[in-house]
Amino acid sequence: MHAIDSRQPRRIAITGLGAVSALGLGAPALWRAMLEARSGIGPLALPIQETGIRMQVGAVFNEYEPTRHFTGTQLALLDRVSQFALLAADEAIAQSGLVFTGAMASRTAVVVGTGIGGETSRDEQSRRIYRDGAERVHPMSIIRVMPSAPASQVGMKYGLQGPTFAVSSACASANHAIAQAALMVRHGLADCAVAGGTEACFSLPGIRAWEAMRVVADDTCRPFCAQRRGLVLGEGAGMFVLESMEHARARGAVILAELAGFGLGADAGDIVAPATEGAAEAMRQALHDAGLQVGDIDYINAHGTGTPLNDVTESRAIRQVFGRHADALAVSSTKGVHGHALGAAGALELVAVIEALRGQVVPPTANFLDADPACDLDYVPNIARQTPVRAALSNSFAFGGLNAVLAVVRGS
Repeated sequence: MHAIDSRQPRRIAITGLGAVSALGLGAPALWRAMLEARSGIGPLALPIQETGIRMQVGAVFNEYEPTRHFTGTQLALLDRVSQFALLAADEAIAQSGLVFTGAMASRTAVVVGTGIGGETSRDEQSRRIYRDGAERVHPMSIIRVMPSAPASQVGMKYGLQGPTFAVSSACASANHAIAQAALMVRHGLADCAVAGGTEACFSLPGIRAWEAMRVVADDTCRPFCAQRRGLVLGEGAGMFVLESMEHARARGAVILAELAGFGLGADAGDIVAPATEGAAEAMRQALHDAGLQVGDIDYINAHGTGTPLNDVTESRAIRQVFGRHADALAVSSTKGVHGHALGAAGALELVAVIEALRGQVVPPTANFLDADPACDLDYVPNIARQTPVRAALSNSFAFGGLNAVLAVVRGS
């Protein structure tokens, strides 16, 4: 057992990453699509279309077949949201090379963000009651629906006995979860952590609710573009292995990137409308926490939802923080590829940031047509750009004015 010394903050290495998305199973499939600006958004091919819904497109993992990955007994315990988390965690842990034996089990934390939790199971059992008149529901309904299920399932599979819990902060859930895990490693509450976000939100009630908000596009997601018509829902998971830099180097691990800092805050204003100052302050905090100057940042993976208000607000916030350097920044949103995966969005986008740092290439903003004069930054439209990337920010700005920004630098 290692002594805990909160007086000596430790640097955080990222040694594994994994992803599930509409582009398929695995982080490489997602990254290739990001580089190619190849969108996973398409017509909804789900039974819910029979109900006459207006939402016509989504970023759904249509080729996913649960029985290829889990037994019937396992599936009785797992909502789609937990399945995605497990598959992404498997990939991340395998890449990290960690084996959780002995004291490692109790020194490894699990923190998983989700905005909604087990939505498909909740929907299935609601239909049993309200449509079919059933008197009983599946006996495992609670453990499938609860938001902490993905974290618990990952921890149980690998025997991880460190702090294990869920984080739910709407579209900022993944970034908040990663920050919480990093804080525990930084201050000695854990040596390693498995952290990220997961979401499987395509249920009839969920779709109806998003339709009612009138923020969903009917064609595709076009962040920062003059023709943008709103967000497009997506699903998936992104999971990461974090460990102290000392621990990673001692075992000879490949360090993919360093999580240098984070900025967390809240607008404390409107429940829906984002605030420029709140987003800006989170970015400032991330820079300060990481010990970075504005001129050190080469790339920002923007929240970039494709809604009229968000994209303008975020562009203004970037200009407010970076001043003249804003014109030298490469800024892109990858949501045109994987959709807006809500609680998993930040995790999918962290894949883009890490790979951008590793490959020295910025993924483009897909589906971009014409520039919006109110969005006046360099959004890397449609074509990836080979360029030096020393440090990057990953922005997540959620309903409720919940802001979470990660600062990541090249691994060393």
